[in-house]
Amino acid sequence: MNKTNSLPFKLLYYFRGGWGMYFAFIFAAVNTLTVTYFLAIENYPELKAVFPSFEMYFLTIVAIGVPLLTLIGYVHFKRSPAYSSEAGITMTSNPYQRRALINSELNVELNIKISEILVKISNKEDTKKEMLELKTIHDKINEFVNERKFSNNKDLDYLKKISQD
Repeated sequence: MNKTNSLPFKLLYYFRGGWGMYFAFIFAAVNTLTVTYFLAIENYPELKAVFPSFEMYFLTIVAIGVPLLTLIGYVHFKRSPAYSSEAGITMTSNPYQRRALINSELNVELNIKISEILVKISNKEDTKKEMLELKTIHDKINEFVNERKFSNNKDLDYLKKISQD
């Protein structure tokens, strides 16, 4: 049995996801709100007049913070170059995600050629040339798949090649 598929590793992965996504997020938010209110706002009468209770402070921050942070998250994913940089780093550093991308690229290449052949067959046209091209593509992909391993850089080299095209 592969160690990475064992139950303890799966449980550790789920634990880290739950901790990082939910518990740590909620704990940090509550901690920040509590500390800022009781150490800053309570000690300044001007701020205490604006936020007379912790509940008012909490509701105000949530009413402003949630939409603002949602907008910031949207900008991060959709409008800034930061997310595309993160995705690029993930593809070059994670061989499993890189493999999935490359497999889909290989499938697209094969499907396009097969579709061309099917169109010609349905139009009763000669497909000898396309069949030879399909055989060449098949042989190239077969050779590539047989040579690549997670431990070598064949997938990374292929990714760099298709990125330049």
